Amino acid sequence: MPELVWLLPAFLLVAALYGSVGHGGASGYLALMALLSFAPETLRPTALTLNIAVSALATVLFFRAGHFRAALFWPFAAASIPCAWLGGRLDLPPAAFKLLLGFTLAFAALRLLLPDRPRSEPATTTTARPPHPPPLSASLPLGALLGLLSGLVGVGGGIFLTPLLILARWADARSAAAVSAPFILVNSAAGLAGQARVLERLPAAWPCLVVAVLLGGFAGAWWGSRHATPAALRPALSLVLVVASLKLIVG
Repeated sequence: MPELVWLLPAFLLVAALYGSVGHGGASGYLALMALLSFAPETLRPTALTLNIAVSALATVLFFRAGHFRAALFWPFAAASIPCAWLGGRLDLPPAAFKLLLGFTLAFAALRLLLPDRPRSEPATTTTARPPHPPPLSASLPLGALLGLLSGLVGVGGGIFLTPLLILARWADARSAAAVSAPFILVNSAAGLAGQARVLERLPAAWPCLVVAVLLGGFAGAWWGSRHATPAALRPALSLVLVVASLKLIVG
């Protein structure tokens, strides 16, 4: 097990950055664990349990700040929860899991380099289309797909849902974060419920990791729900994700 003296700050920083945009940080935790050669069977349960801790904090803080939109959240969540549970029950062959995780981390790295909100349109306000909720014909199948992927890989799905909500103009940046946080929470819990022998698969350092991500997640979610989202660490974290994805894909 790597030295906790620098392992814990690394997890804390990842939780703070992801928490600032309503995310639990699973893709970042998976990247760190892949780079540090954690046992493969520990990856999903560790990432999901840490995800639950941070996304629960983010849910409360973004909700108290008044950004949560229930009508936007429930259709995605209703379809994703059973699919996340199903994905958690499935054990992919190690090679297939590594490839899927590697490409997921590559997507997460790209996502970190993109802005949280689209550039403001130069046209007049009459031509700008305000955010509007998606139809059920879109939110239900998309929620199911994101839930299944979340359970298979060990993420909460927010890294996919947030840019989708913003790019489709279904939510602004803070509303997207406020919806993504509980979406990640319920998917992580469902994915974890679908796995067997969870406690046996957690690493010995797990209690310390929980404390680190709770501290980082609280700081990040508090800042992100009330102030501008910090972006200074994004390039560095994106590089970590890229290196980890290459390690998984190339071997």
